[in-house]
Amino acid sequence: MAENGRCSTKLEFAVQMTCGSCSSAVRSALQGAPGVQSVEIDLQREEVLVDTTLTSQEVQDLIEKTGRRAVLKGVGSAAQKDLGAAVAMLSGANLVQGVVRFLQVSEDRCLIEGTVDGLEPGPHGLHVHEFGDLTDDCLSCGGYFNPFGKPHGAPQESDRHVGDLGNILAGPEGRAVFRLEDQQLKVWDVIGRSLVVDSGEDDLGRGGHPLSKVTGNSGERLACGIIARAAGLFQNPKQICSCDGVTLWEERDRPLAGPGRRAPNQHAAHL
Repeated sequence: MAENGRCSTKLEFAVQMTCGSCSSAVRSALQGAPGVQSVEIDLQREEVLVDTTLTSQEVQDLIEKTGRRAVLKGVGSAAQKDLGAAVAMLSGANLVQGVVRFLQVSEDRCLIEGTVDGLEPGPHGLHVHEFGDLTDDCLSCGGYFNPFGKPHGAPQESDRHVGDLGNILAGPEGRAVFRLEDQQLKVWDVIGRSLVVDSGEDDLGRGGHPLSKVTGNSGERLACGIIARAAGLFQNPKQICSCDGVTLWEERDRPLAGPGRRAPNQHAAHL
């Protein structure tokens, strides 16, 4: 199902709900919201399935305005065809961090949506790079993913790097929330590669600078992450991490690894 030419996706959330009034509040917050086509709620399983053209962050914000916490568990196409999903956890200098998800909604259309925080307000280049190598931070990610040897260009152009995703726009608070659709990128081609956000605007190959047809002259690499396979719809049953005992809800408030991941005196769960 599409809205104004935008493909819709199904987002599966775990939501803290304990009673009928909880599910009613969540349903009221979502139904009728622009960009939301349908809502399914399973109170017993504490799950909410949303068919929407909104980003996952926008849907999560709608749910959490009811006072219930929400965690995205899976994404899929409205047609429920499992063509592949991926995710990149971005981090870098100056506390730039974010999450970007990829969903192959059809053979010739890939949805890229995400949220990146800590940016300077304004446009920033976004690109898939050739290597999933972070041994030297973002510098070891290689060049833009360009399997066909084409010059750098705009996302809507056919003559471009496959990894050319254009720009994302950060608002005054430094947050960029975006939803892109691309006809060249395929999820199965980018898993294991890297995604990089740059310090400046990508000129889309039109700036006349010596780097315009190479990188879009978009500046330094600010943040990056390896693109990894992600769960599709109903593929993520996790409620607690077996390695360290962190629950689904606690995980949102903890780093992915390292100091602070496990609470003091907390032992790993053996599940």
